[in-house]
Parts: sequence; C-alpha cells; structure tokens
Amino acid sequence: MEPLIEFAGLTKTFGGVTALDGVSMSIARGECHALVGENGAGKSTLGKILAGIHRPDSGSVLIGGRRERFHSPADAARAGIGMVHQELAFCPDLSVAENLCLGRYPRRLGWLIDRRAMAARAGQLLAEIGSGLDVRQPMRHLSTAQEQLVQIAAAVGTGARILVFDEPTSSLSEAEVEHLFSLIDGLRRRGVTMIYVTHRLPEVFRLCDRVSVLRDGRYVGTLAREEATQDRIVQMMIGRPLAEYFARHGGGQPGREVLRVENLSSPGRFRGVSFSVRAGEIVGLAGLVGAGRSEVARAVFGLDRSATGRVEVDGRPLRVGSVREAMRAGVALVPEDRKRQGLVLMLSGRFNFSLPLLDRLRRWGFLDKPRERRETESFFERLAVKTASIDAPVASMSGGNQQKVVLAKWLARDSKLLIVDEPTRGVDVGAKAAIHALLDRLAGAGLGILLISSELPEVLNLSDRILVMREGRMAGELRRDRADQASLLRLMAGVAPA
Repeated sequence: MEPLIEFAGLTKTFGGVTALDGVSMSIARGECHALVGENGAGKSTLGKILAGIHRPDSGSVLIGGRRERFHSPADAARAGIGMVHQELAFCPDLSVAENLCLGRYPRRLGWLIDRRAMAARAGQLLAEIGSGLDVRQPMRHLSTAQEQLVQIAAAVGTGARILVFDEPTSSLSEAEVEHLFSLIDGLRRRGVTMIYVTHRLPEVFRLCDRVSVLRDGRYVGTLAREEATQDRIVQMMIGRPLAEYFARHGGGQPGREVLRVENLSSPGRFRGVSFSVRAGEIVGLAGLVGAGRSEVARAVFGLDRSATGRVEVDGRPLRVGSVREAMRAGVALVPEDRKRQGLVLMLSGRFNFSLPLLDRLRRWGFLDKPRERRETESFFERLAVKTASIDAPVASMSGGNQQKVVLAKWLARDSKLLIVDEPTRGVDVGAKAAIHALLDRLAGAGLGILLISSELPEVLNLSDRILVMREGRMAGELRRDRADQASLLRLMAGVAPA
C-alpha cells in the first residue's frame, strides 16, 4: 500500500518523561489504521504531533513524501488534518453553534457576526454526523456523550483528508458508537485516511485495516487485520500473553455487613432501592445508561441532599446527604468522571493524594509536609503509579495512573466501603488488569466494594453478587455462579428469565 503518512525517528519528552522514543512507522493512503498500546505508550502524543499540537524534539513527519513541520493546529488544519480529542475542550458558556464555528465566524457588513448563518453552518455540521442537537443551547447543558458528538462534527466538518480519532467512543452509548462506526465507514469510502487511537480491541477488528502497537514510547510492530488476534495484540502491548494477565476474582467468604441501604429514593432519579454489601465482598451494580446506578452511588456517599431512606455503615445510621459523615464512617467514592469529579488536574499527584487526608496530616494545626511526602510516595509505590515525580501535575499522567491516584487517596483513609464507578473507563488493557487485581486484593483484605460498570465481562469477572437496576428501581439480583451476560441483559431490559 502507498504510504501517505510517514513518521521517521520521532522522539518527544515531557519534563524528563520520554513519551516517544525514535518512533518510525507509516500509514497507508485511505486506510483506517489502529494505534494501540497501554496508557502512557505514546499513542495520543503521536496523534497530537501529527495534528500540530506538539512538536517533536527530533525526527520528522512526511505527508505524501513531503516533510512537514507544523507549528500549530491551524498549520495542520491547513494541510487537511483534523483531530477528535480524548480530552474534550470547549467554551462552556458559549452555544454549540459558537463552539463549532469558533475562529471562523461568518460575518456580515464585514465585522458583525452573522448568527443565522452560524446556526445554519453548525446545524449542517451536526447533520453530517446524524445529530439533531439544538445548536443554540450552551455547551455546559450537554452531556459528555453530546460533547463528544459536537467534537466529532467539528473535526469531520472541516473536510480533512486525514483524521485522528483519539478514544472517540469513550463517552458514547452503544447506539452512538454504531452511528460513529457507520460514519467512519463512509469516510473510508470517500478516501479519508484515519488514525484510530483506542484501547478497545473489538473496535480495532470492526473498523481498522491495520493495527500498530506502541509500548513505553517505542514502536513494536504492525499487523494486518487478518493476522491480528486479541492475544497477539495484547502480548505485543504488555510483553506477555493475555491469559497470564487477568485473574478471576477469588470469591472468598464474606464477613460482617459493612453497608445496608433501605428504601433509598431520590425524586426523578431512583426509588425504593435496598441492598447490602459485606466485608470482603464485591457487589456489582449493573444496568443500562440512565438506570440510576451512579445516582445511587452518589446518594450513598452523601452527594444527593434530596435523597431519603436509610443508609447504615457497620450498623450505624448515616445522615443521608452528608459527605463529611459518609467519609468519617469510612465510605469512599471513585467517581465515574475522574477528571471532573475525582482530581484537580493541574495540581500535583501529592496534592491530590493528600486532599482527603488533611485532617490526619496536620501537626500543631499545620500540614506535616514530610509526612505527606512519605505517605504519597508509599502509596504511589504500592499501586505502581507511574509519574516523573509526585510533584508532577496529575494532568501529565496517563488515564490508568490518574485512576490509581484516585484509588490511593481513599485507601490511605482506611476506608471500610469502596464505591468504584466505571473504574476502568478510558484505561488500556494493562491498566485494567492492574486495577482488577487491586480490587481483588482489597476485597481479600476485608474491604467491602460496590462496583458499577457498563462492561458486563468486568462485572461478571469481579463480582460475588450482581444487582441489576432498571429505570431507577432494583430489577433483580444474581449470584456469581448463576450469572451470565444473557441473564443480566434480560433483567436490564425488563424481559422475563428464559
């Protein structure tokens, strides 16, 4: 195949951390080329160099045999390159139309913004990807999935001949994912060359012509789709077979009851929810998008002041709606959106780790900084957090390492109940295996865990019991030895057992 894009000896470092180390590979004209690897392997960095966001320390990029050096995303856009970013970046108080036309507003009389033309242009861009969003509403009113669709529309609407998709399905529903796949198929037929960065291997087999693997910033190799298997790709990514990497939860004998929830309700969100979690037990909470899983988790943690009902930890009732009381009782929450709700991205790993521990790290009324540093280093080592320094911004870490920081800060509080909401969303297969193993160890050490996940294999692999929610109510419960994907899906959809 004729190469359109060639990377020659690309090297890029950030603050002493090598993101790319002499990467050389090519992308054929008109193909959809998957780029996979663990978090921190350099996938996104390579895409951002092509899109003009980063400049390499050394090496070069060739487009159609011509050496290019982009100094900005605008340079790359003029060369016909667009990018759908993993990290969504919008002006939240501007409308959808204003965000889609940002930097290229239609004008009338030479200087006035033509708002009618702007709305028409934005509507056209969204229509091209099959979305009928109201372009007049502010971006802050959109869900994460809707924001992702707006970003896809912005990239596709430029008419780019090269598109980089960086984890484009991380926030989309199954229906939206299928629509995106149809869109990519159409782009391929139009001759658009695409680089598809993902950690979801089924998407690779569904969409891509070839797959290239990066590991620790280095190029490992490229496989044609017909010669690629999941085991082979994973072995290239992590250096050992998949079967050796994932362990099934041990399912030991649970201990005392650490959480009891009775008739928990919240207007418009969920109603009459009752369940329990025991020490050493992983209880899965499954359900379709909108079933109320995350809302229940937030209420147990005290984030929903309108919630009513009874919540007990170790037999002691909690005041519903009080985060402070939940934390003091030993309840911890790893939220669904770690970047917005679980971390302060621009501050250091040390700061993020110590934030919920300030009451314990004070000495004579002041923060004991030497102890804070020792505690941070100890837990980062325990959880194998990869970072240049505990003082490096969390934003510089990979998704898997960010998730480990969120887990570390709660483990340091000696929590009794850990609620983990989508614990492996946006992380690669290696980080996912590490997080699974960590949750298994924590349950084995006597921690009660409430696991919320949209990935049914994850729920089935880790849980001792699985609770299923549907339309804000408990639809049923399945024990580990009686649960499979079919039985879970029937409960989730409200279909009677077979």
